[in-house]
Amino acid sequence: MSNTATLSAVAGRATGSANSRRLRAQDRIPGVLYGHGMAPVSLSVARRDLRVALSGPAGTNTVLALSVDGSTFNAVIKDMQRHPVRRNVSHVDFIQVNLNEEITVNVPVHLTGSAKAVISAGGLVDPAVDTIEVRTTPSNIPNEILIDISDMSTETVIRLGDISLPSGVIATGDADMPVVTVLMSRASVESAAAGAEAAPADGAAAPPAE
Repeated sequence: MSNTATLSAVAGRATGSANSRRLRAQDRIPGVLYGHGMAPVSLSVARRDLRVALSGPAGTNTVLALSVDGSTFNAVIKDMQRHPVRRNVSHVDFIQVNLNEEITVNVPVHLTGSAKAVISAGGLVDPAVDTIEVRTTPSNIPNEILIDISDMSTETVIRLGDISLPSGVIATGDADMPVVTVLMSRASVESAAAGAEAAPADGAAAPPAE
């Protein structure tokens, strides 16, 4: 389940592109904290401190004790904007949360096991999504959603409704949404078709032996 971490922020930053660039030059990330009827607070956090706070298994779903000028807020990251080329974080949105109220977050999907039947047929297991949106309380957020693919065959489609989630965690999407599918190469499909054509039909006489 989601870990917790502490993070210090400085409020009262000047807004605007030029001021944001100056903050980033000082290795600080501009951001905003909002939620639960509070007025949005413009702030900044040290890039290194944010990286450390999110280094646990929960990643960006870590519940933060966000300290802002002497006040502490329970918060999670709502959005992180990244530089289009360098991909480093350029802005972060924090949302204040009540630990007893449900929120909606995206949890990463990881596959476990080996789909031997798929591999032997020349297929490839294909995760259709990287994350699954769920609704739960902040302290109950799973670090990841594990999906066992050991029993998959070339015809298997694992759908959202097939996935077992921890108690108190509810997937928000359509239960029929494909989550894991199988891709077959053209060569594998053609080989299987050729084998089917070569096999005698049920009840058909086998060719006489020479």
